[in-house]
Amino acid sequence: MRVVFAGTPDFSVPVLQAILDSGHSVVGVYSQPDRPAGRGRKLKPGPVKQLALQYGLPVFQPAGLRDAAEQQVLARLEPDLMVVVAYGLLLPQAVLDIPRRGCVNLHASILPRWRGAAPIQRAILAGDRETGVSLMQMEAGLDSGPVLAEVRTPIAADETGGSLHDRLSQLAADLLARHLDDLDAGRLQPLPQDESRVTYAHKLDKREAAIDWAGDAVKLERRVRAFNPWPVAQTHYRGQVLRIWRARAVEGPAGRVGAVVASGPQGIDVACGQGCLRLLEVQLPGGKRLEASDFLNARSVDGAVLQ
Repeated sequence: MRVVFAGTPDFSVPVLQAILDSGHSVVGVYSQPDRPAGRGRKLKPGPVKQLALQYGLPVFQPAGLRDAAEQQVLARLEPDLMVVVAYGLLLPQAVLDIPRRGCVNLHASILPRWRGAAPIQRAILAGDRETGVSLMQMEAGLDSGPVLAEVRTPIAADETGGSLHDRLSQLAADLLARHLDDLDAGRLQPLPQDESRVTYAHKLDKREAAIDWAGDAVKLERRVRAFNPWPVAQTHYRGQVLRIWRARAVEGPAGRVGAVVASGPQGIDVACGQGCLRLLEVQLPGGKRLEASDFLNARSVDGAVLQ
């Protein structure tokens, strides 16, 4: 097949690599425009573009695909299939109609659960025990097309947004590699999604990173795990922002909400509305990430109340 790939971040890279390794021909790569990065705010190509350039592939970075001229550019590539993974732009129907086999999307959830921008983090926040990757035939709606294939995986008790991201990225690549020839032959049976079971994974907001100590410690632990490595859960410790990289819900003595009720080599226990959250790895502004025991070596947290 002549394949056009559309993707932008790290999550998409293993999938593009899988197509390159498959024997099918990648005739073009679409990625979002370069963004400013670093202290100098210089434009930096995204991970997908970097891989595409390594292979000498033509790269296209339109701000959108609703313009007829941009659609003509895509049509001239004469694609049999367009594979979309975390591209970040919605495709209009005119684009979906161009490839002979249409457009497929690899989405990091078991659809119809967690349609939308942040399915990995939302699954952890909700306490889901299982997630996966769906290979979906794209249509004009948001992640609403019929599912062609899927792979499932358990969510570990200590899973973070980062670790689950990396696992699902590779599962997506494996899933597509397994079915590329099936897509070419039209052998996959599309299964419509059950609209009564739809949930939405809204985009992450930095404001969600603030810990409300009046909450349930179990749910706060999920928040810490889901927001590692971004945007990272945080609280205020003696006038400074304290980022919480790792934590665990534990039984502990009752205390004022947000108060440190115990500390030692095992961690820093903070009273919550229900239970205690044991802080295991933290970071102050300008400092390194520290194990709780190392954090305590340099300071006393006795009497501290986190807010």
